[in-house]
Formats: sequence, structure tokens, C-alpha cells
Amino acid sequence: MFDIDNFVSHCIAALDESDSRRAIREVLARAVSEPSLVADTLDHALAGLNILYRSPALTVLNVVWAPLMSLQPHDHRMWAAIGIYAGQEDNSFYRRQAEGLTNSGGKELRTGDVVLLGDDTIHAVSNPNRQHTGAIHVYGGDFVTTPGSQWDPDTFEEQPYDLDGILKQFADANSRSEPSS
Repeated sequence: MFDIDNFVSHCIAALDESDSRRAIREVLARAVSEPSLVADTLDHALAGLNILYRSPALTVLNVVWAPLMSLQPHDHRMWAAIGIYAGQEDNSFYRRQAEGLTNSGGKELRTGDVVLLGDDTIHAVSNPNRQHTGAIHVYGGDFVTTPGSQWDPDTFEEQPYDLDGILKQFADANSRSEPSS
């Protein structure tokens, strides 16, 4: 059985390691190495950014992507570790240029995969599948209050990160993925 409190305790302890990012990545990798145990514990039937733990030094989210959901390019201004316990999360990466953003590659994360993102990572995320994707996201700071940026997916115009707008996108994705009567 996956124990959320135990997982968070290990993440908090990993913050004291000399290479805390890699230590947290290892904690996350151990957790998603048995993805069915995580999936049996964490609800991943509805899209959302579900806070499991939050402090000034660490945020742990259960992020659930609705089928075929996409999120525009954005940054977090802190490192992050992402581990997939159900489905697939595709990341497109970008770099800042004088004229805006430029694409710098991508990575498909499948069940059991873990990736570590740096403080300056800009990425867009999508779920290419017709099923929900569940992922644990661990951030090296307070995800909720740290200001960030997001970019219009068509024009790449930079705007302040709008958490309320992002949460509305998750709610809208839930509305679209509900079966019609």
C-alpha cells in the first residue's frame, strides 16, 4: 500500500540531503516503481491539481490530467520532480529567446517514469490518451504562492501565471470528459 504521509515524510527528510533534488527524485522513483499501489491510493478519476502537502519549502501534488487535456507553456520558478503512476504525460520544453519562446524538445512520461525539472524549465503538458493520467508532482517550494509565467500557446505572449485560470481549465476538462446521458 502507498502511504501518502510516509511518502511526504521521506520527501521532507530528502530536503536535508546534500543533493536534495536527486534525493527527492529517488523517493518519487521508489513510489512509482509500484504504480498500481499509488493508483489504488490516490484518486485519479477527475482532473485536478490536488494538494497532498504544502509548505514554504515543499509542495506535493496529485496531478490528474483529463483525457486529451493540454496545458499551455508555463514555468514554476522552482525545481520539480514528476512521477507517473497511471497513463502518460507528454512534456514539450521551451527556452526563452529575445523574440519569445523557442521549442527545445520534449519527453513522453509513461507509467513508472520520473523526470526532474530545473528551476528555469518552461514546459507545456498534455495527456495524449483517452484515459485519465495520474502523476505525483513534487516542487521545491510553495507551488501555490510562488509567482510564475504562462504563455499563450499560439502567440507565445508571456503573462503572469494564473492559478485560478489553470484550475478552471481542469474543471472544464472534467466537464468535457464526462459521458453524456
